[in-house]
Amino acid sequence: QVQLRESGGGLVQAGGSLRLSCAASGSIFSIYHMAWYRQAPGKQRELVARVTSDGNTNYADSVKGRFTISRDNAKNTMYLQMNSLKTEDTAVYYCNRWPGAIGYWVWGQGTQVTVSS
Repeated sequence: QVQLRESGGGLVQAGGSLRLSCAASGSIFSIYHMAWYRQAPGKQRELVARVTSDGNTNYADSVKGRFTISRDNAKNTMYLQMNSLKTEDTAVYYCNRWPGAIGYWVWGQGTQVTVSS
């Protein structure tokens, strides 16, 4: 079982930037497509961005042009660079494999991102 640990969240003003990291244990990280998800208070978890095992990316319309997902398979780590943050980006951010139809690994604790106006 892979363990996931998200970090890098914090409090930032609208228009600011943050870089999230997702560290995965184990050596099988590189063969899976991965994604960032987020869950805002009172809302369902949603897919933010995904990256295939060989680096192809895709984004939710709400973050396209502002967020960049990347991965370093040698370090078993995935990143999410978030620029031009908006208050509606406030949520707990999680990483996990994609698609969900194949089953998720155990969710980590996530990292809180709070964007103030």
